[in-house]
Parts: sequence; C-alpha cells; structure tokens
Amino acid sequence: MGSSSRVFVAQLVGLPVFGPDGESIGKIRDVVASLRTDRQAPRVLGAVVELATRRRIFVPMLRVTSIDASAVTLATGSVNLRRFHQRPNEVLVVGQLLDAHVSITDTDVTAVVVDTAMEPTRTRDWVLGRVAVQQRTGRLSRRGPIQVLRWEEIRGPGVTDLSSTPQGTDQLLAVFDTMRAADVAAALRDLPAKRRFEVADGLDDDRLADVFEELPENDQKDLLAHLDEERAADILEAMDPDDAADLLAVLPEFDQDRLLELMESEESDPVRRLLAYSADTAGGLMTPEPIVLSPDATIAEALAMVRNPDITPALASMVFVCRPPSATPTGRYIGCVHLQRLLREPPSQLVAGAIDAELARLPPDASLTDVTRYFAAYDLVCAPVVDDTEHLVGAVTVDDVLDHLLPAGWREGGPWEPVTEGETADA
Repeated sequence: MGSSSRVFVAQLVGLPVFGPDGESIGKIRDVVASLRTDRQAPRVLGAVVELATRRRIFVPMLRVTSIDASAVTLATGSVNLRRFHQRPNEVLVVGQLLDAHVSITDTDVTAVVVDTAMEPTRTRDWVLGRVAVQQRTGRLSRRGPIQVLRWEEIRGPGVTDLSSTPQGTDQLLAVFDTMRAADVAAALRDLPAKRRFEVADGLDDDRLADVFEELPENDQKDLLAHLDEERAADILEAMDPDDAADLLAVLPEFDQDRLLELMESEESDPVRRLLAYSADTAGGLMTPEPIVLSPDATIAEALAMVRNPDITPALASMVFVCRPPSATPTGRYIGCVHLQRLLREPPSQLVAGAIDAELARLPPDASLTDVTRYFAAYDLVCAPVVDDTEHLVGAVTVDDVLDHLLPAGWREGGPWEPVTEGETADA
C-alpha cells in the first residue's frame, strides 16, 4: 500500500476518496474499528465514506490502496452502496473515541484522547496502534502535555464502555468546525444517542441552530426534547423563522405554546405569523426576513446588504422596495430589484430607478403547486409574497420549495438517492 506507516485518523476526515482511475467517490467522514475486551490494539475495519448524495457507506480497509495527505485511493472492484449502519461491536473512531477519558497505565494520571493513529500489520490489517492523549492536571482540569502512547499503555472505561462513560467534545467539535452544517448534521445522525446529545451540549447556540435546520424532523424533535426549555427556546430564536415554525408545527400544542412564550417577542412574533399559514402555501413556505429597502436607498446600500454572509444566496438574489416600515409586514410594496440589475447600476443611484414593478407577486394562500409553477415560469430563485393590502409579508426561496417537493426522509438518504439498498457500483 502506498501510504504512510502511521496515519492519524482525525486528519483523514474530509479527505477525498478516488477510484483507481481517478474518479471521485466521496469524502472520508470516519473510521470504523472493532473494540476488544483485552488490552490488544483494536482492528481497523474500514472507513465511512460520504457520497455526493450525502449517503454514508462503508468501505473495507482491504479496498484501500493508498493514503496520503491529500487523498485516499481505492482498488479496482465494486463498492457496496448500502447505507452504513454501525454494529454493536464497532466504534466510530472520530465520533466516539475522541475525547474519551482514560488513564495512563501504572500511573494515576487521567488523560483525554485527542487522536488515534492507524498502523498496518504484516498481515495487511490495520490496527489502532497509537493513541494521542492530553493529560488533565490540577483541580481546574488544566491541560497538560500531549503524549503519543501505545494502545496497551492506556486503560479505563472511556475506551471499553462508551455507552455509559461521559465524554468531552473538544476534539470532535474541532473536527466539526471545518465542516458545513449539513455535513455535521449527517455525522450526528450516525452517532449513538448519548454521543449525539453530548455534541449538541457542546455546540454554541448559533452553530447548533444551523445544524438543526439540516436535520430530519424526527432527529430535530429528539434533540429538542434533550435540551432544557430555556436552551431549546434560544435555539429556536437562532434558527431562521421559517425553519423554527416548521419545527414547532410538529410539536404538541402545549410544548409549542411553552417554547413560544420563552422566546423573545421580537423573535417569536414572526414565527407566530408563519404558524398561522398552512405549511403547503406561500405563507407557510416563506421567510419573513427578506432584504427590504425604502425607495430612497442607494444601489451601494443595497449591495452592502446583499453582501451579508448570513443571507442565503437565494435570498440575496433579490432586494424588495417598500414604503416604511421595512419590517414585515411592510408598508406598501413597490417592487423588487434583481441582483444583476444592482451590479449594472452606478452605486450612487437610488434603488427606485432600478425597480422591476411588473414581476408577479405570490399571495400568502398560493398553493405549493402554484408556487412551483411561478418559479418555473419566471426562472427565479426568490419571490415576493404580498397580501391583499399590498404589504410585503415575506419571500419564498427555491430551497424552501424543494424541501417540500422532495420525498419525506430525503435528508436521511431517502428514496431520492439514485441507488437502492444492496446495490453496488464499480470503483
């Protein structure tokens, strides 16, 4: 195998995986090992690879021909595309072993696992031969030096009974910090419930809110039930109002009312308005926080708002011009300005001179079918939702429409994927 004799697993996460002819397979998301009851190093079984469709599959180590700093290459043959499911005797090295509490053999020193290293054996197997640990010293659990030890030199429940031993999250969160929220959500779904809850507790509110928006409904409800009420309300406040409304809509009425009461009124008010609409209408699909400007704003001001990194690309494709007030429901809706038009006009010009007043508007009660036809007819990714009194109440983006058009369970690798259980593909 053309690779290093020792590979630290955390550094593998995110590396691209290629077939023998250079075709892209996916990305490494974790490594699977088989824990032993004795003190011998665990055998590495294979890798969890995430395909472009977000499905996670298992690739045995015998299929890996080379590992280097930039990529992992597989041997010729078929790849089983069945979704990865962890077995009882298996452990996810990144997802479950990192941050485990251990003791260093023959000492009273307590340490935390910060990484593990795979090493090949003479039989072409790979084992977790080395463990990088960081000592915890003093009453305040200060961090000590990092040591790389043989597996046999550590002991403790942190590496043999992962179901009951509490773990920290520092190292795992460091890995997640380099990943998109959708990828973190996919990783959480593959973790046991205990570890999933520990990670949720370790994420800050804004990051957890981003991850919540990418989770399937059942996983959202499970995580929300784990959080105490105050933090659950904080997460809902940090979510986009339309996503928060979608989540609250599937909760029992008592829980829904309680969480809305705990939210700040300026955050809960737009969510309450969204909950008044049916989920399959323009009002139920829209976000109440589009980019809104008054007619006397300049093109430069509009472009500054479009550049806000917290605005999604779809929402940034259109600026809406309304009479004050600018918060939805706004004053009288005048029209919209497309991003391409903003880029073509002098920065000092007023947005009033670039308005598209002819673009059709969606009423809040427009059906999902009508909304879909609207986007197909006008080749847009964002659309204004205007009530019968000419007030802008929100905007629908094409990603909101797709969320409702795709089959249930698509975030979990559902029936939208172009493969079926048990199918294989050549690599």
